[in-house]
Amino acid sequence: MQFSANLGFLWSDLALPDAIRAAAAAGFDAVECHWPYAHAPEAVSAALAETGLAMLGLNTLRGQPGENGLSAIPGREAEARAEIDRAITYARAIGCGSVHVMAGVAEGPQAETVFLANLDHACRAAPDLTILIEPLNSYDAPGYFLSRSDQAVALIERLGHPNLKLMFDCYHLQIMEGDLTRRLTRLLPVIGHVQIAAVPDRGTPDHGEVDYRHICAVLRDLGWDRPLGAEYKPVGATGDSLGWLPELRRI
Repeated sequence: MQFSANLGFLWSDLALPDAIRAAAAAGFDAVECHWPYAHAPEAVSAALAETGLAMLGLNTLRGQPGENGLSAIPGREAEARAEIDRAITYARAIGCGSVHVMAGVAEGPQAETVFLANLDHACRAAPDLTILIEPLNSYDAPGYFLSRSDQAVALIERLGHPNLKLMFDCYHLQIMEGDLTRRLTRLLPVIGHVQIAAVPDRGTPDHGEVDYRHICAVLRDLGWDRPLGAEYKPVGATGDSLGWLPELRRI
């Protein structure tokens, strides 16, 4: 199995170009990030070229302090689309394949209408990229518009864009729904990326209530051939948290 280092959590003490180099030195197959915008895309592209790693994904900005995305918030459509366009531009500049459009804290039919319109904008503006939506658990992200996989799938099916996919974060979905084996199998056609972390502490994927040896084997048997995103919170130095990597890579 291949793995992508999520540099929002791993090597977060380093500047993004140096974090890319650290991930390559540690043996990761790819990288992904949250919000790279403080770094010039030329510097990020240079680090990617130097290491031979691909940047798999990045997020739209959250908005103001305390916010968690803008794209489902009524009245914020202009801001949301500006951030979507910024993310698309940055992704193209560094050769990144996907953009996660963050919904934000909102609820109700009007929020759904706004989110659908903004996702439609994103998909039409970037047919060359994968647009991702991710359910977040309601403990870590209370009030977040998107919290369950069936809700995400309904939005994807309603819009019908081939480049709109589900970010299947095993950590969030285990907390909200469980039954990861059947859920991965059923939802595989609409999954654009898979992320892993221990449940419930979001630590290294070698402990807790999810056996990632099993999850990796399930994905292998389903024909999944893309890197899994290691989006966990290390305790201490990232380099000291990688004991799980050799075993899962062998699957």
